[in-house]
Amino acid sequence: MAALASWLDARAHGGRWLLRIDDLDTPRTVAGADQQIQAALKAYGLMWDGEVVVQSRRQASYRVAFERLRKAGLVYACGCTRKEIADSLTHPAGGPAARVRGRDTVYAGTCREGLVQGRAPRAWRVRVGAARVAFADLSCGNVEHDLARETGDFVLLRADGLWAYQLAVVVDDAEAGVSHVVRGADLLDSTARQIFLQQQLGVPTPCYRHVPVVAAADGEKLSKQNGAQALALDARSVAAALEQAARHLFG
Repeated sequence: MAALASWLDARAHGGRWLLRIDDLDTPRTVAGADQQIQAALKAYGLMWDGEVVVQSRRQASYRVAFERLRKAGLVYACGCTRKEIADSLTHPAGGPAARVRGRDTVYAGTCREGLVQGRAPRAWRVRVGAARVAFADLSCGNVEHDLARETGDFVLLRADGLWAYQLAVVVDDAEAGVSHVVRGADLLDSTARQIFLQQQLGVPTPCYRHVPVVAAADGEKLSKQNGAQALALDARSVAAALEQAARHLFG
């Protein structure tokens, strides 16, 4: 759905449509999935421009951006485990109580002024301070986020040594010269964090459009985890799926 929306947007404006494989989360990466994605896009006529970018091959670029932020004093080590962060909701001895926004626990800032003695760094977070981020989404209208209240200092480098999605996409978009991002509305909450990082790194902020996602019966985004079927690639199925997607996008 989002692929069709972004492809149509790029073609309607004479732009280039870029394909990137987001495979940084190696524990969840399925072997051969990237080839399946490309085969499906081709079957549906969604041809991309230029070479396919693979995030797992771009680790050095993420490190450069991370070091820039760290030298600016915006990054600090965090020794908290996930359980400790969750427990801070009811046991805030290490700092102010964390808060929950949707499914996400908002980090309480326990390690912001330094690690507890004897603790080793597990992850690295960026300081958001009192930042408020506002932007005009081309589909959702004006959006504003208070990062301290709604997100807290968020992770850039995970405890397992993997780069966080928020940092990677900002670096990738900037280096590719991306001017417009069209994606599902389930990623709307990520946009403020990405704009914040763009501002700190001094790179341009693209225009954003977040389109409706297809929901399952429980209201959650439809995915393989809740019953979504794999895309069929025969001509009749492709035509029917494109028609359904267009109806969802345009009513």
